[in-house]
Parts: sequence; C-alpha cells; structure tokens
Amino acid sequence: MIKAIGYFIEIIKGALITIRHFVVNMHFHVMKLLHIRTKRKGAVTIQYPEERKEIATRHRSLHRLMKRDNGQPRCVACMLCATVCPSECIYIEAAEDPDPEIQKYPSTFIIDISRCCFCGFCVEACPEDAIRMDTEQLDFSGYDRTKFVYDLEKLLG
Repeated sequence: MIKAIGYFIEIIKGALITIRHFVVNMHFHVMKLLHIRTKRKGAVTIQYPEERKEIATRHRSLHRLMKRDNGQPRCVACMLCATVCPSECIYIEAAEDPDPEIQKYPSTFIIDISRCCFCGFCVEACPEDAIRMDTEQLDFSGYDRTKFVYDLEKLLG
C-alpha cells in the first residue's frame, strides 16, 4: 500500500513538471506571436517553413561546382576529390580540353548524394577550388533514388 502511494506521488510530480514546461513554453509562443519581446529568446520550437534557423558559416550543405568566366566548370579532372572520398560517391570521366592551359576537363561529373556522408574531404582536396558545399540547401528529398544523383548540369546550375 505504501509503495503504491509512492508511485502515485512520483507520477504526479512528473505530470506537474510536464505541465509547467507546457505552460511556460506556451506563454513564450504567445508572446512571440504577439511580437512582444521578452528577456528569453522565445520558445524552442521553430515554425520551420515560415521561419528558418540561421546556418553556421562552416556548415556543409549540398555540393556545387564553380564556373570559369566562360561558363565551363573550373574542375580540371585531377580526380583528387574522387580519390579522397570515403563514401566513394564521386564519379569523374576526364576529356581533353582544346585549351592547352587547362589540358583536361570533366566530361562526366556525378555525385550520388544518397551515399555522401557530407564530410567535406572533396572540398578540402580540390586544388582548383572547383567544388564547394556552401549552397545552404538543406531540404532535399525524393521518392526515387535517381533524384539524388547530381550530374554536371545540376552541380553547375
């Protein structure tokens, strides 16, 4: 009998803590909706599609390829990014460029985002600063795996 009373007391304590957090958070939500500033920054919940959290400058998002002045990719197909990638999600085919200064360019450049671990090794390894992960695009999804395969056109666009 005494154990049962102890259990009920603990359940009531837990319920009171939950109710207190609910009331406090609801108060700050209402204050934020009414545009009333408080000492506290506001509720923890972010209303995602309407408002977005600031992204850190060092955050790694989707990949992109940089372009030269003439619109061609800056990549010289040195294969360093594909070599250093731990996920082996980068595939490059090189072709000869008519410009003797450039020598090679990627005829095919494919990144399989579904396999990528977003480590940033490819960005660090690139000697030409041709690949970056600064698109700040976080919401990528799809029902088909082919939507996660980024080719040269998607990476340059």
